[in-house]
Amino acid sequence: MNFNQIINMVIRMFLRRGINWGINKGVGMASKRGGKGKSAGPMTAQERKQAQTARDAVKRARKAARITRRM
Repeated sequence: MNFNQIINMVIRMFLRRGINWGINKGVGMASKRGGKGKSAGPMTAQERKQAQTARDAVKRARKAARITRRM
């Protein structure tokens, strides 16, 4: 294994962690209505549905990421 391959492997590890962190932060903010700290209790039915849709989108994105990594 040459030095270039090692560097590429390390860069991919950090890039993957960074991307996952960003996705998790974005989905967390979206599900909390922009990070305003509103709890799940006082949400309206429409807001709950939007939060569930966001969580479902995250699941699909994670599955797609796993499939892409396998390719």
